Amino acid sequence: MTSYMAVKEKLEAMINEGELKVGEKLPSEHQMAKFFGVSRDTFRSAIKLLEKERKILVKHGVGTFVVQPPPSISNNLEDLRSIGELIKSSGLKEGERQERITLEKCPKQFASLLGIQAGEPVYFLKRARTADNEPVVFSVNLIPKAVVGDVFERKPFSGSLLSYLQVECGLSILDADTEIFVPPLSDKYVKRLMCKPETTVLLLKSIHLDEKNQVVMYSLDYLRNDVFSFWIRRARK
Repeated sequence: MTSYMAVKEKLEAMINEGELKVGEKLPSEHQMAKFFGVSRDTFRSAIKLLEKERKILVKHGVGTFVVQPPPSISNNLEDLRSIGELIKSSGLKEGERQERITLEKCPKQFASLLGIQAGEPVYFLKRARTADNEPVVFSVNLIPKAVVGDVFERKPFSGSLLSYLQVECGLSILDADTEIFVPPLSDKYVKRLMCKPETTVLLLKSIHLDEKNQVVMYSLDYLRNDVFSFWIRRARK
């Protein structure tokens, strides 16, 4: 193991064991390099790795501080899972801040995606999702009233939308065609997730289908890219 990796692992152990606490300022670079018995360049390389992983915050001219790393949630894009499942499977506390459910005329740009005519009634569901009380997702879901009837008016909704639709409407969403998009910073929903200046956001645009290949829902899921990571295995043909 290279010496800077060894220093990195020792620092991580000191953080995990509480020897270095969140919010604590590290001694000077010279002192820390001497403590580990390495050069200042080697120590600096270890700090850069920890800074990239957001376990250390370097404020130039001020000092180096231990910070609470953001929750990390990874997902194979081939698996269709609810946002709540992703959060809970990572051992994090799931929460939500539901804004509203409204019945509106479907805008033209969404009608063709839902397979309906512009102006037909659709439910708009807007809510923020949290992990360990920190906002990590903002979702906008469009569901034709012709597909679910007046269920949202009869039965309060919270938690997993996929489970709700299955239990209350008998709709099992089995597939989703998803486009990954990088939204502009000017997007009003991106701004809802900008907890820190360095926050970046990915947008998943998804058409959800049931077992009959009926379009049930169109979703816009804005996810913090410093929290969620996605991967897919590609095969050479």
